[in-house]
Amino acid sequence: MVELSILVVDDEINIRKTISYCLAEEGHVVIAVGSGFDALEEASRHCFDAVFLDLKLGTESGMDLIPKLLSTSPWLKIIMITAHASIESAVEAMKLGAADYVEKPFSAGKIRLIAGRIQKIRSLELELASLREQTANHEPESYFISANPGMKRVLETVKTAASSEAVMLLTGESGTGKSVLAKAVHQWSSRSLRPFSIVSCPAMPSELLESELFGHMRGAFTGAHKENPGRIAMCEGGTLFLDEIADMPVSTQAKLLQVIQDKTYQRVGDPVTRKADIRIIAATNANLEEKIHNGTFREDLYYRLNVISISIPPLREHKEDIIPLVRGFLSHFSSINHKQITEIGQDAMERLVGYSWPGNIRELRNCIERAVILGSVTSINLDTLPLPGGVFTESRTPSPGDPVSLSQLEKIHISRVLARTGTIQEAAAILGIDQATLWRKRRTYHLN
Repeated sequence: MVELSILVVDDEINIRKTISYCLAEEGHVVIAVGSGFDALEEASRHCFDAVFLDLKLGTESGMDLIPKLLSTSPWLKIIMITAHASIESAVEAMKLGAADYVEKPFSAGKIRLIAGRIQKIRSLELELASLREQTANHEPESYFISANPGMKRVLETVKTAASSEAVMLLTGESGTGKSVLAKAVHQWSSRSLRPFSIVSCPAMPSELLESELFGHMRGAFTGAHKENPGRIAMCEGGTLFLDEIADMPVSTQAKLLQVIQDKTYQRVGDPVTRKADIRIIAATNANLEEKIHNGTFREDLYYRLNVISISIPPLREHKEDIIPLVRGFLSHFSSINHKQITEIGQDAMERLVGYSWPGNIRELRNCIERAVILGSVTSINLDTLPLPGGVFTESRTPSPGDPVSLSQLEKIHISRVLARTGTIQEAAAILGIDQATLWRKRRTYHLN
């Protein structure tokens, strides 16, 4: 079960010490404070699983803190503590969102019992969230099996490094599977029950990227109508994947360096320094050493990111993996699209193996997905294979009026453009939309 992070709020120092000791003995991380102000300060700096909250905090009411704590951390399990127990106060606390209620004086056993119950609930919640994430981001097992010696070394290194807390840098051409491996690292690590968050650095304007990462306070800038906790806070205890980090502005790079070095950061418009318990994985298809030479990437950040650097070879350098990848994708997309396409013809497979795949595994993946979506028989042959180079005939090319939905046409078109372009900016320019819109559409259609 997960180790809990618990906040104890009570104006009596002996009560704080007693509860803290009982919980720490059970292996939980405990922070204890004596006022509502300090409680909100700690809640803004740390990600807690539970709060033991006194009903009477001197002249303050602990009841007033419940909605404030839950507004920023809705998963919190709040246990009210009071020497003035009543049915009315218990009902009111539950209505406001409290999870339990304990009356003073209490025994150490009672505190441990409540903490144990919360621990089981949080473990189940995190496990369910992890399973949902795995289901949503499921990739064929063939992604992680290779017959190529170079690719084998890459996969072995990734699996070994996953168990560490080290920062990782994944390099390679666009479409080689960097985001897939980043997700795998998270799932193979001790952080797998905590959130995994992806930030595509070129997918949003530079002025918004800092806010997206670190968060901002209400009124911090024009358009900041409400507080945003930021991705770092949202994936507390988990993994943050920074895709195409070479496109991150230098000013934001300096703040990221602080997160890596000191595990601290500040939201935009807020002087409060917050703690960050996250693992960072970065990826790029650019030459960072050239970026450093050009002054567009910080050298000190490069060395911090380069603790474990893994270069992923392009698909043309491990073509022996094409056949198992094709079979894995065929099974995967047939299943999720409720199709019965189980075979691929010999002529089609030979064409797939012989193709150069400039878009790498992503292009292969998109090719098989298109073939499955548009296929109407139980197998894929050369005539129905949507492979570049004249295989997809005029009559088979999706166009307005064909028996497919608008969303399917849009998804296919976007996936083709992404497979052929090296950057998000280039793809967005070809599609005639801004990068933020393309980013949203990629999320909608689950495109890498």
